[in-house]
Amino acid sequence: MKVIGFILLTILIILFLLYVDFRLGRRHHLSSIHRKTYPIRQSHIDVFTRGDALFTDLFSEVEQATKHIHVLFYILKDDPYGRRFLHILKTKALEGVEVRLLVDWVGSFGVPRRIIRELKKAGVHFAYSHKPKFPYLFYRLQVRNHRKITVIDGKLGYIGGYNIGKEYINEDPKLTPWRDYHLKIKGEGVHDLQREFLRDWEEDTQEHLLKIPTYFPEPVTGPIRHQLIPSEGFYLEETFSGLLRSAETSIMIGSPYFIPSKRILRDLLEALDRGVEVNILVPKNPDHSFVKEASFPYLRKLLAKGANVYDYKKGFYHAKILMIDDRICDSGTANFDKRSFFLNHEINCYMFDPTIISKMKSIYDTDIKDSTKVSLQDLTHLSLKQKILEWVARPISYFL
Repeated sequence: MKVIGFILLTILIILFLLYVDFRLGRRHHLSSIHRKTYPIRQSHIDVFTRGDALFTDLFSEVEQATKHIHVLFYILKDDPYGRRFLHILKTKALEGVEVRLLVDWVGSFGVPRRIIRELKKAGVHFAYSHKPKFPYLFYRLQVRNHRKITVIDGKLGYIGGYNIGKEYINEDPKLTPWRDYHLKIKGEGVHDLQREFLRDWEEDTQEHLLKIPTYFPEPVTGPIRHQLIPSEGFYLEETFSGLLRSAETSIMIGSPYFIPSKRILRDLLEALDRGVEVNILVPKNPDHSFVKEASFPYLRKLLAKGANVYDYKKGFYHAKILMIDDRICDSGTANFDKRSFFLNHEINCYMFDPTIISKMKSIYDTDIKDSTKVSLQDLTHLSLKQKILEWVARPISYFL
């Protein structure tokens, strides 16, 4: 009994220390955040929904770079596609093109040191984003750089849900086919992507590059009005809340993880009360433990109010989209969950042009057709395993 008591006491002390670390870390984080607001820009925007098409286009554009290549990914896998991408970057660096590669320390932890040494030897500037450090070690481990940004010669940029790895190109049996949305931007908005990359680079390397004019060539103007919205574990909830409260006819949500905050859930319930149609698209089969069950309490409340919930069944749905009244469409790196709202560094793109909104709606409607509608009864009559997983998921939903 003494041994059991000692073990329980040790666990309680550890949990208390983690709680204190997290609370103090969060306080420090909020005190250091500076909100960045970019104006509405005009660019050409293309949408990719398949990894093979995106990789073909992205790799080709990187190979044609003449001045600089700036790349940030949350996950870069040590597999044939990851190695191919790194080989292209290494080749461009050897050609004299300036190459900077920033990857999240947790998401890309599997990149071998040998490959990193080879990249650096070839002239690639490599850095990890958000390496854990004291104080607030536990909190800093939770705050990940979830952005995916590529900027080529300051003229062309990419953001979206895709990382670099074989599962994104349908070569992981468990997650095939992979469904995602990724934007290719050519125009004024590229400068804002460049600024966000350089700010992240500065945060992790202390190298100040924002005032170098060659990174900001004269941009072309495109037909699509849009706005880049960066967030750093704050403001995203406020921004999404404003969009939801402005809805008059419809709200369309697509996300691999649906774990809203109390404020966002309240906004959705109030939208239903005033007659707004709410559609929510999530994957039928999750890629992580507990995330599916963590969504059940929120989805039950929304279903009871009349929301439409769909399980995507044609592979794994990893796309991020929020569309309001066919007049604003948001897509980018942020999921519809507490981690994106309160912890991660994210970047989204609000699009206001009817042409691109119509295209995004058509893509969303196609994905709805490849889904199964969920009923309130489906989420009420759960198996014992699902009930246990939901019970476990509730207190840790902030970190999923």
